[in-house]
Amino acid sequence: MRKPGTGSAIANYVILVAIALIMLFPLLWLVSTAFKSPTENIFQFPPQFIPEQPTLQNFVEVWRTNPFGRYLFNSTFVAVLTVGLNLLFCSLAAYPLARLSFRGREAIFTFVVATILIPFQIVMIPLYILTVNLGLRNTYLGIIFPAIASAFGIFLLRQAFQGVPKELEEAARMDGCSELGIWWCVMLPSIRPALVTLAIFVFIGSWSDFLWPLIVLDQPEYYTLPLGVAKLAGSFSLDWRLIAAGSVISVLPILAFFILMQRYIVPTESGSGVKG
Repeated sequence: MRKPGTGSAIANYVILVAIALIMLFPLLWLVSTAFKSPTENIFQFPPQFIPEQPTLQNFVEVWRTNPFGRYLFNSTFVAVLTVGLNLLFCSLAAYPLARLSFRGREAIFTFVVATILIPFQIVMIPLYILTVNLGLRNTYLGIIFPAIASAFGIFLLRQAFQGVPKELEEAARMDGCSELGIWWCVMLPSIRPALVTLAIFVFIGSWSDFLWPLIVLDQPEYYTLPLGVAKLAGSFSLDWRLIAAGSVISVLPILAFFILMQRYIVPTESGSGVKG
């Protein structure tokens, strides 16, 4: 006899699989196009995902005719530095908002969270003027400047800090630990899953950012991978095979980073990062 709810569960799985296939279709088409030879029709219908004559020539051509090694270094350097600065400043801002008592704390937190509603396009011009006045145009720091902290990161880490048992904090104070010492030695190890989650979001956002680097950069030696891939459209007169190959190169590091870091997202018991 069929268990109650089995039919609805199967229907839910079918719907989820269908949605997953729809979401994966552009990625599958992108990878398929990157491996197709020049003799194959990439726009045929229905699409053929398995190339008839798979080749790596598209990747070789993209890497040979464009400084993708430089673009890869730029994106990696910018993303890693952005993640580090974001974790530092967001955790420093979130800790007092979560654990310290002072006048105006809730008002400050409300103001910080409210800034999430402000689109980047509104502050884009003031940020550009400030970047130019600071002499950061065409520099790595100029690319990183708008992303060294975020309201979302402060909100996420504040919520994580609030979940740390007070006993850990009180024990550290009894041992003579300063507030910075408590933040570094007690709080940060206790919220490692939240830190890793924020790191993944920031890394993906920094790696795939196109608009701000396009605005603040005009020297190709500082181009990140999204700008490098966009440059392919003009370099090869819209050869979609080469553009697809460049896009695959730019996506692979994000997938690798997520696969390496996803096991740390699983929440652990509060205080598990503190050893006795």
